[in-house]
Amino acid sequence: MSKKINLIATVAFGIESVVKDEIKKLGYEVTEVENGKIRYSGPLEAIPRSNLWLRCADRVLLEIGRFKAETFDELFEKTKALPWENWIPVDGEFPAAKITSVKSTLFSKSDGQRIVKKAVVERLRSKYQVDWFDENGGKYPIHIQILKDEVTLSIDTSGSGLNKRGYRQYGNEAPLKETISAALVYLSRWRPDRVFLDPLCGSGTIVIEAALIGKNIAPGLKRDFVSETWDAIPPELWEQARQEARDAINDKEFLLLGSDCDANALKQARTNAELAGVSDLVAFQKLPVQSVSTKKKYGVIITNPPYGERIGEEKEIQRLYRDMGKVFHSLDSWSYFIITGYEKFEKYFGEVATKNRKLYNGDIKTYYYQYYGPLPPRKRNPVDEAQNMNAETEINTQAKK
Repeated sequence: MSKKINLIATVAFGIESVVKDEIKKLGYEVTEVENGKIRYSGPLEAIPRSNLWLRCADRVLLEIGRFKAETFDELFEKTKALPWENWIPVDGEFPAAKITSVKSTLFSKSDGQRIVKKAVVERLRSKYQVDWFDENGGKYPIHIQILKDEVTLSIDTSGSGLNKRGYRQYGNEAPLKETISAALVYLSRWRPDRVFLDPLCGSGTIVIEAALIGKNIAPGLKRDFVSETWDAIPPELWEQARQEARDAINDKEFLLLGSDCDANALKQARTNAELAGVSDLVAFQKLPVQSVSTKKKYGVIITNPPYGERIGEEKEIQRLYRDMGKVFHSLDSWSYFIITGYEKFEKYFGEVATKNRKLYNGDIKTYYYQYYGPLPPRKRNPVDEAQNMNAETEINTQAKK
């Protein structure tokens, strides 16, 4: 097996640049950026480190091969020619788990899966000199991507999607994926020394992801990955990667704020924060967005308001966005970032965004409206982070009166 391996980070459309930066920060070479995927290379330990650290990617795939195929015979022969035995042992379970075909001659997904599976079986049969595979060992899910007749075959190293951090036992009616939430925080200019507020926090995902970023807690530290059972990856590489992640957690102190008018959602948010291990870094309170006010300066708001997708909700959503505009505009030194699928947001919010990025939360097309306020002035002395710890008391708590 070569010293370097080729990996693919799959990503939601619109945040490719964020994941590219994450991969570079890990020290790996990005070789190609496409819609929905980042190709990169690195040593074997890139598999555990990527799975533990990539906050905004959906999955990490191990690329086995790429080739052109316009017939199923070509697909079979070129799949069979790849070195599957380098990764899949004789007892491995290797389903053709997922296939996509876009603008390709080979449009039948079921046939594509069947032929790839058959080709891998034939390859392993000739290498292991066996007639039957029980497939009762580790899992090696094969992914098949066909775009304009170019086939990419890979093995999923993640298992469950990387958005499954292990903390969100509860979600509200329209949950924002953890990976997207982390990307929103990265795209803002928030730092742990600035006040942070999500005034429509729901079950708290954005606030929790910001806390994990602020403390430099690896998002995959509390979960397992399918490739942890692979024979080709020594267990010590996983332990080294996990120890590196544990050692990287910083000792910064800060408090992030979330508010909402839904008491049940806030209860879920507190539970999720506790499961994520950041309950001491976040505070949630019941408060309608219309009542939010603060004397703090240079804060950051990141929020995911309702989109008004159900019939009859549009006027209610428009009223909410008008109210948000009034409240946010009163915070003249703050920066605010709003993700919504409602295309007329700026009209009712009352301000054109500094930047507007289109991205997808699952199958939902959304827009990330970014309003940049002034950066806080530089201080000669270290930032007094204790000021941030008292920020919660500065939020107007009319709902408690």
